[in-house]
Amino acid sequence: MHVESPKPPPSGPRAERKRQAIVRAAREQFVRAGFGVGMDAIAAAAGVSKVTVYNHFGSKEALFSAVIAGALDEPLAGESSAALAGLADAEDLRAAFVDAARAWVHAVRTDEDVAALHTLVAAEGHRFPEIARAWRHHGPEGHHPLVANALRTLADRGRLEIPDLEAAIVQLYSLLVFPHMVFRSYGAQVDDDLTERLLTGGVDMFLGHYAPRAG
Repeated sequence: MHVESPKPPPSGPRAERKRQAIVRAAREQFVRAGFGVGMDAIAAAAGVSKVTVYNHFGSKEALFSAVIAGALDEPLAGESSAALAGLADAEDLRAAFVDAARAWVHAVRTDEDVAALHTLVAAEGHRFPEIARAWRHHGPEGHHPLVANALRTLADRGRLEIPDLEAAIVQLYSLLVFPHMVFRSYGAQVDDDLTERLLTGGVDMFLGHYAPRAG
């Protein structure tokens, strides 16, 4: 039996504007009403038809994945993006790394929508397995090209020795970002003093572990 291949999503500037509007609306609706919100409500909030939503994303899981991808990208935009990109050229690598970590962690701590999406995954993942699948698919270990590129460039320049880039990315997240996610999942927040100690100590541990070996 012949099975037609999936129809490619719409393309072009107009289609991209619609896609962005759908993702924005979906993010608002997921944060407000949870993963059980209907696709018709998301379509209405975006000002498009439900058919248009499905044409772009195919399923609610795919749409949630797009929302997650955008949310995980946000803390690495702006100041922290520039700081990460400049690490390889920094004269004082530790000082530049601490500055980049500080900007990144500040963005993670202050992004309320990202916090709400983390809470949504924790609270509703058992009822909606597709949430967990979407989160795993776009998890930090493989999602952020900025982190991967920064570490790869440092390794290529000989400033760090990183034999396993994927593991290094997860370790960096574990040292800098994950403590805040864990505290937040319990309705708490890491205070400013501990945040500073965690990020400076985390940078020192990371740079110490991946420092180039003599000889």
